[in-house]
Amino acid sequence: MKKPRSALKTDLFAADQHREKIDRLGDPLAEINLHIDFSALAAAVDQVAPRPVSSQGGRPPFPTETMVRILVLKRLYNLSDEQMEYQLLDRMSYQRFCGLTQVSNIPDRTTIWTFENRIGEAGARALFDGVADQLMRRGYIARGGQIIDATLVPAPKQRIRSHEKGIIEQQATPADWKPAQRRQKDVDATWTKKHGKSHFGYKLSINVDKRYKVIRAIETSTASVHDSRHFEQVLDPYNTSQNVYADRGYASQAREADLRQRGNRPEIQRKGARNRPLSDCQKRRNHRIAKIRARVEHVFGAIDQMGGMLIRTIGQARANVKMTLMATCYNLKRLVYLRRAGIEAF
Repeated sequence: MKKPRSALKTDLFAADQHREKIDRLGDPLAEINLHIDFSALAAAVDQVAPRPVSSQGGRPPFPTETMVRILVLKRLYNLSDEQMEYQLLDRMSYQRFCGLTQVSNIPDRTTIWTFENRIGEAGARALFDGVADQLMRRGYIARGGQIIDATLVPAPKQRIRSHEKGIIEQQATPADWKPAQRRQKDVDATWTKKHGKSHFGYKLSINVDKRYKVIRAIETSTASVHDSRHFEQVLDPYNTSQNVYADRGYASQAREADLRQRGNRPEIQRKGARNRPLSDCQKRRNHRIAKIRARVEHVFGAIDQMGGMLIRTIGQARANVKMTLMATCYNLKRLVYLRRAGIEAF
């Protein structure tokens, strides 16, 4: 009986042919590699969180640049440490991006977890500042005014009994909690209400420039902290425009007076009060500001598309690292987009 024909072809150089086809189709990671200087980012991390050197020898650590690239992939695609290890073993594009094509010892989940926790908030901030510096060097300075807003970053809900909450508020640990149970309890995240719905987790406040939609400043906290508490912390004194845009949650006569004293022009939406509804003029002003302020929602939407905003870590410190990396990876992708689209800095 004649053997049926098959379109499958075996080739010793199949892997090379696959890589060539990936390049023809367009590898987004290759584009990131083209526009981002990862060696500079690694140097910034090493400066604030130097690698430990053991006098007794032992296995040498993986290069910081390799680990930084892995953290970027992990955040871009919202992967756990376990998933990141598997994808590094399985995906050709990930291996090429991280410089692991011809490497037999791929960093495992423990190595990835250890590196991220070692560099901590200082390392994450160094990455954010490093990407910001690369944007500045290419001329993408803050222009057109600044837009300030905040978003809730959900965390896994905790089941904490009422009597335990009182103990936690006194910065103590319930006596009946076992060590393993304590490690899985997030006692830093808080509840808040927004639009009539309850939310549990943290809050990320950002400052975005109107012209390039780049995140210029960030501030993190738990969810129960009011948005307006971060306003002054994220103000950008280097924006070329005096305009400061924000929604009605930031409305305050004292704040507007402070902005004018700083030399800014407050463009904060007006808020009505009981028996004092907004006038038609104020409504038109709010509508004009809303069309500009909506640009910050594009930023939050782009971050959400990177696998969502849910963080699965425990505690404020690790949550701060995750939120800072969210903003860093958004700016990184924004820089790549600006270069690819041919948007010249002016």
